[in-house]
Order: sequence, then C-alpha cells, then structure tokens
Amino acid sequence: MSVLEWLLLVAAGVGAGLTGSIAGLASLVSYPALLATGLPPVTANVTNTVALVLTSVGSVSASRPELAGQGRRLVPLVVAGALGGTAGALLLLVTPAEAFERLVPVLIGAAALAILLQRPPAELAAEGRRAHGARDPWWLVALTGLIAVYGGYFGAAAGVLLLATVLLGTGEALPRSNALKNVVLGSANAVAAVGFIVLADVAWSAALPLALGCLVGGRLGPRVVRRAPQALLRRLIAVAGLALAVVLAVDAYR
Repeated sequence: MSVLEWLLLVAAGVGAGLTGSIAGLASLVSYPALLATGLPPVTANVTNTVALVLTSVGSVSASRPELAGQGRRLVPLVVAGALGGTAGALLLLVTPAEAFERLVPVLIGAAALAILLQRPPAELAAEGRRAHGARDPWWLVALTGLIAVYGGYFGAAAGVLLLATVLLGTGEALPRSNALKNVVLGSANAVAAVGFIVLADVAWSAALPLALGCLVGGRLGPRVVRRAPQALLRRLIAVAGLALAVVLAVDAYR
C-alpha cells in the first residue's frame, strides 16, 4: 500500500467516524475508500466492518454524559445488537461474492434515500414521548436485532435506521439517542468483526489506517452532533450516497 493510499484511508476513517455520528452512514465514506485501493467488494466490506469498531470505541468514550442513566435500557439492546451482528456476519460469509457486489448499489441507494426521507430527529423523539411515555415499547429490542442483522451484513444506513428506531422507541433527545445507537451498533460491529477476523480475509494493511482515522472521527463525532447543522449535512451525505450507488451499479451490472 502506498503512502497516498494510507493517508486516504486515515482521512476516510475520520470522515466515516464523523459521518456515522451525524447521519449513521459511516460505510458510505469508508467502503468506497477501500474499493479505491483495489480491494474486491467482499474483502472491502469485511475490512470495513473490522475498522469501524474503532468508530464505536471513540464515540462511546466521548458520550459518557449522554449515556448516564441508560444502563438498564442498554443491556437488552446490546444483546440484541450482538446476536443480530453475528447473524449478519454469517449471512455475508455464505453469500456469493457476485451476489453481494450486485446488491451493494441497491443497499447504498436505499440508505441514501432513507436519509433524504427521514423525518427530523426532534420530531421522531416527540412522537416517541407522546406514544410511549416513560416506558420503552416491546418492539424496540426486536427491531434493534433485525437492524443489527443488516449491520453485520453490510451496514450502510444501519445507523440511520437504528437512530430512528431509538428516537421513536425511547422519546429521548437526539444526543442521548445517538449515544445509545453508537453503543448498540458498536456491539453488532464488534461481534461481526470477530467472526470476520476468524473466518474471513481481512486486509490488515488497509484496516489499520482506516481504524486509526475511525477512532479520531468517532471521538470527534459526539461533539459535532451537539453543534452541527444536521439537516444540511444529512442532505449532502444523501446526495453523495446516491451518486456512489449509481457509480457502483454501473460497475456491477455492465
């Protein structure tokens, strides 16, 4: 790997950490960067999942104030995230590489559309408070597990889906819901990463610089979430995601 590629992956990791905290779309930054270094799609996805664990480490370590008082809620959600991440990782390992390559543009396009169509987080949280009051609904854990399956398989927009679910299910404000999302998604990524390390080929020369950037971006992410103009950033990320889906579709289906 050249010095330029190494620096590209560090920068992509920082961007992925920030994007994951702002919009839940870390893979839209990190995955294309891995493809740009010449990795095949499945290897890039496996390597991406391993590196993104450091995003969660950074973001969770910077989110202690937002996580205060959520310990009882976290336990079942983290278990659901870990089980779902395991199932998603196994699904990827048994999926033919060609099928995965053809499916990725669809997943990325759907992820970008989810960002464009998502209702404002404050509105989702308000609806959650009106509908459920102080108690979390029964479906929160089940839906979290299903989203984690997708997160273990590929992951683009898993954060978007999970954040919307947590906002609706708990009625918490965005910073606290985002911190909860980071812990749960981190558990799904972590167990998937362990499976990939044992059973798949990880491109460590690419994973290490990407992980370093993810750690930095993850640490900065919660601070950015507290201050960033999120609506504008989400739209920009979504447009970039749609463009990426078109490019990957042309490569996959030509």
